[in-house]
Amino acid sequence: MKHKVTLIPGEGIGPEVATATRRILEASGVQFDWEEIAGRTGDSGDQAQSVNQAAIESVRRNHVALKGPMGTAIAGGAPSVNVALRKALDLYANLRPVKNLPGVKSHFENVDLILVRENTEDLYSGLEHEVVPGVVESLKIITEKASTRIARFAFDYAKRHGRKKIHAIHKANIMKLSDGLFLKSVRKVAAQSPEIEFKELIVDNACMQIVMDPLQFDMLLLPNLYGDVMSDLAAGLVGGLGVVPSANIGDDCAMFEAVHGTAPDIAGKGLANPTALVMSATLMLDHLGERTAAERIHKALVKVYREGKHTTRDVKGKAGTDEFADAVIAKLDS
Repeated sequence: MKHKVTLIPGEGIGPEVATATRRILEASGVQFDWEEIAGRTGDSGDQAQSVNQAAIESVRRNHVALKGPMGTAIAGGAPSVNVALRKALDLYANLRPVKNLPGVKSHFENVDLILVRENTEDLYSGLEHEVVPGVVESLKIITEKASTRIARFAFDYAKRHGRKKIHAIHKANIMKLSDGLFLKSVRKVAAQSPEIEFKELIVDNACMQIVMDPLQFDMLLLPNLYGDVMSDLAAGLVGGLGVVPSANIGDDCAMFEAVHGTAPDIAGKGLANPTALVMSATLMLDHLGERTAAERIHKALVKVYREGKHTTRDVKGKAGTDEFADAVIAKLDS
């Protein structure tokens, strides 16, 4: 079976890691019909440009996308393309597995976490305005519908993948209405799944707890903003954003992406590490029903890291992007 997939290479090092990932995917024997398209209008890399509507339509047609990193202007410029894609396609569930890779320096071993983040509302709704000069108001939107939907996704995922425990992360002690609604919605779903242990944790305490002992956690379920912060925090436990995958999943479409930066300082030099996008691509393969290929690629990736001969500079190796991809491909059937 040939899979029609939208490929959004991204910016900076994005095209390099996307090309390497595409080579590895095709070497697995799975057949793809790629529809490559820019994430922004004009494909100039100018962060003042908005999301490319043609990219949204492509994903709607193909239902699956693989996306490289894209930059977001800070304190000005156009809205985030990443957020715009998730909202336009109603990719309400952000899935962030966090697990150690052999040879990647970390303060902890045997980390194995799944973070599930609501992806469409909260402060990321983008509803903000200047009340008077020097005073800005941002609206935090929490709905029962979105909170219930993401809770069901998390508990269903836990059942399918043999996960035993979910912590709901909140700040309902202060934001009693908004985070309170999130928590109440999650509690209702949790009550329908007594086989999954359910716990609650205030977000600031959760941040402290996860850096003290991440092994106490199995899955975390979070609203949008806390999910964004804590998923990056969790990535830091195993080596950073360059070695963790990300998936954005909705009822009709799914987008799998690298969430690290565009690294313009090394763009075009063949030094970028494609690991995050490769790992995201294995999540995509699993989503497409190509589980055997996903497992082969993941095992090959782990072998390359365990040997340590062909890893990239960001993880203390000496290999370039192409050499790393070649090494993974060589390990596919070894």
